[in-house]
Amino acid sequence: MKALDIALKDMLRSFRSLFAVVFMFVIPLLVTGMFYFMFGNIASSGDFSLPRTKVIVANLDEGGPKFQVNPKNIPDGKKADSMGDLIVNIMESEEMSDFIDLSFAPDPELARSAVDSQDAQVAIIIPADFSKEFADIYGQAEIEFYQDPTLTIGPDIIRSIMNRFMDGMSGVKIAVKVFLDEAPPKETIFTGQVVQDYLAVSLVEEDDVATALLAVRPPSGQPVNEEEESQNLLVTIISPIMGGMMIFYAFFTGASTAQSILKEEEERTLPRLFTTPTSQATILSGKLLSVFLTVSVQVIVLLVAARLIFTIHWGELPSTFLMALGIIFSASSFGVFLNSFLKDSKQGGVLFGGVLTVTGMLGMISIFAINSPAAAKLGNSVSLLVPQGWAIRALMQTMNAEPISNVLITTLVLLLWSVAFFAIGVWRFNKRFA
Repeated sequence: MKALDIALKDMLRSFRSLFAVVFMFVIPLLVTGMFYFMFGNIASSGDFSLPRTKVIVANLDEGGPKFQVNPKNIPDGKKADSMGDLIVNIMESEEMSDFIDLSFAPDPELARSAVDSQDAQVAIIIPADFSKEFADIYGQAEIEFYQDPTLTIGPDIIRSIMNRFMDGMSGVKIAVKVFLDEAPPKETIFTGQVVQDYLAVSLVEEDDVATALLAVRPPSGQPVNEEEESQNLLVTIISPIMGGMMIFYAFFTGASTAQSILKEEEERTLPRLFTTPTSQATILSGKLLSVFLTVSVQVIVLLVAARLIFTIHWGELPSTFLMALGIIFSASSFGVFLNSFLKDSKQGGVLFGGVLTVTGMLGMISIFAINSPAAAKLGNSVSLLVPQGWAIRALMQTMNAEPISNVLITTLVLLLWSVAFFAIGVWRFNKRFA
């Protein structure tokens, strides 16, 4: 009970400090609030649109067996004499022009060079034998897709459109093969008609080509509510930011609270406590317990406040509990561990300005690089070198509704970090005050 009394007294003193309260609660919520209003203006405005992607096409298709497609099934009623022409006509359509800035190159080298020099973002190279390979049931028709590796959204949209088109065209070959396998020999003369009929129904028949090739729907399949959709987009953007701020400042709180041991040693109040009948182990246990309790209050308050203020859904309760537990124990024990290496509180500047800032930023790499898959993959590996990275991982697993077993594994890793940090920190403090 004495250890708990000491812990509660230290925790109460921490919360009496205006600076500590601002640092623990106000700053994380304020930073998230800034992003909330900044992205809120974008999400709520109807003027937001994706920038046009610069696409350069090298159409070398020399054609193949003659085929004709009803012009009404091709955008703007144009005629296509080859598969390459068909692709170009679709990309030149008025609807596609809203998000594609199309240009042409006479050969593949110039198309690739345009992307390398950033004059274009994507190069589509249609080979000379594209139509011939398409006409051959056993042939393999391929298009070269060459993109700027530093970009993601624009090239991914173009790639999605091309994949959708090529998948549809692959259906033609499948239909012909099935027809030839099933039809009597005397009916093989109707193969051309099968191709024409399939193209008539598989090509875009809607007035809006872009809508047919690139559709945006709510996951539930319910009608789109623009206000609700904007709000959901906003919450999706700021949720990782709020979680990252919570973890970042929880580790600062753990270190700051544990530093009270050094301050009391300098003020000579801790040595006086050691002269009382209360054992040294009980006193140190109370001091260390106050660190865990303070961080626990901070994390719980931020979780609830973010839910009420920003409507952030952290995830299922069991997963959220495990995630919070991992954050609390790792942040608290890491603070004890770091302070055990300091000679006095004056070295705290190195602790806060150096170690915690660097490890905190490393841990949040995956959040900063969330829109860049390549950078995020590298960031996930680098961030796991520090406990903050594992805490972020638990956070993202919880918010992404991953199986609780995944969250449990990550939490166990955090607890292993915590046991190691706490054991080393306690050993060093006991040795110091022995």
